[in-house]
Amino acid sequence: MTRTAELAALPQHKPATAAAAHSQPDGLESPRRQWAVFAVLLGVFLANLDGAIANIAVPVIAREFGSSASQAIWIVNAYQLAMAVAVLPLAACGERFGFKQVYLGGVTLFTLASLVCAAAPTLPVLIGARLAQGVGGACLGALTPGLLRTAYPQKMIGHGLALLALTVAISASLGPSAAAAILHVADWRWLFGVNIPVGIAVFVAAGFAVPGRKGVARPFDVTGALISGAALTLLILGVGGFGEHADHTTAVLEMVCAAVLFALLFVHQKRAAAPLVPVDLLRIPVFSLSMLTSTCSYASQTLALISLPFLLQHQFARNVTMAGLLITPWPLVIVFIAPLAGRLSDRYPAGVLCSVGLALMALGLGLTAVLPVTASNVEIAWRTALCGIGFGFFQTPNNRMLLTSGPRERSGAAGGMMTIARLIGMTLGAAVAVLLFGISAEHGGVLALVGGAVFAAGGALASVLRLV
Repeated sequence: MTRTAELAALPQHKPATAAAAHSQPDGLESPRRQWAVFAVLLGVFLANLDGAIANIAVPVIAREFGSSASQAIWIVNAYQLAMAVAVLPLAACGERFGFKQVYLGGVTLFTLASLVCAAAPTLPVLIGARLAQGVGGACLGALTPGLLRTAYPQKMIGHGLALLALTVAISASLGPSAAAAILHVADWRWLFGVNIPVGIAVFVAAGFAVPGRKGVARPFDVTGALISGAALTLLILGVGGFGEHADHTTAVLEMVCAAVLFALLFVHQKRAAAPLVPVDLLRIPVFSLSMLTSTCSYASQTLALISLPFLLQHQFARNVTMAGLLITPWPLVIVFIAPLAGRLSDRYPAGVLCSVGLALMALGLGLTAVLPVTASNVEIAWRTALCGIGFGFFQTPNNRMLLTSGPRERSGAAGGMMTIARLIGMTLGAAVAVLLFGISAEHGGVLALVGGAVFAAGGALASVLRLV
């Protein structure tokens, strides 16, 4: 079935699609487009950097509040959990009320929550503020792809998504060093305090440059939101429980309950008039295959990034600093590969680019897994760089396919599903890593790299099927 036929098979969106085609311009004119893109990408940078720098501060915050590590880790978990639960509901709200309005609300919530984090008198207050920050961050993540699709003409969407991938890569690379620099000269509260002026700048720039367009009137699936939120919460808690407790009974029960709720969600979504999960998009084969490709790739990356520090420090006898430097080529090369991948994604099929990228990633992980303990730093570094090159070639073309394979007015739902695929992939990768380290603590790192290579190869296969 061609993509035209697939979209024609969606009667509930056909009138809106036709109307949108005539009423919405194909992107913004310069220089307004540059300002709009700057605003939304600065928001993404802010949300991603905040997630990265908070990890470094957990031990410092735990000492100040006199809390245990298991309590303080909720500074990180609360943010991730809120993001996972809020993504799809906020994507639906963006489509219903307008991307700009919901985006500005997310920026406001994130900035105010940052202020509370910086002034938090107790750990529970800090964790509560981090939950609010996670909701704001979910808003920025879920609506950014749709806003980029609004800003760019169809022929330049790949360029916009390349800038998005570049922004994420830079924020991931800068996170640890930025946190270390701030903590070297100031109190940990400034890790959250620096968000406030940046958040204000994002609000002003987005309010000025981002177009305010009306949403599409559709009911909100409250039941679906509650079920999906409970299911994702139990899934994340269950995966985290495997790494925190010797007795995995509670974690297993949480994951079983999550599976039951996901099954219930599937049944509910088939009956719902306006389902929270965009089943209309999932009926499009190329969209579903792109979701599967994305999930496999992020599972592969998570397996690798969890296992590499253990492997480098224990098997290759590198200290913590050197281990970090040897992993750095992975996100660093994405900074250079993302713009190239974006230009290529506007000219060549995503199925080809993603398959090549994930094949390179699988090759890099496999070559790293078979390294001898006498391997030099150069031998390790070029393999991690190869993994980053592969991931960089995959990311932008796949996101472009996810964002453009459905109608323009469904960009919010597509952006939400992009985030959901990433979260599910990361959760799956973390769960598999814990299981593999449980099977063999000594060889868990190598097993995890092999598992990552298998996931990457599976993603490459799913990507090839899009060409059929």
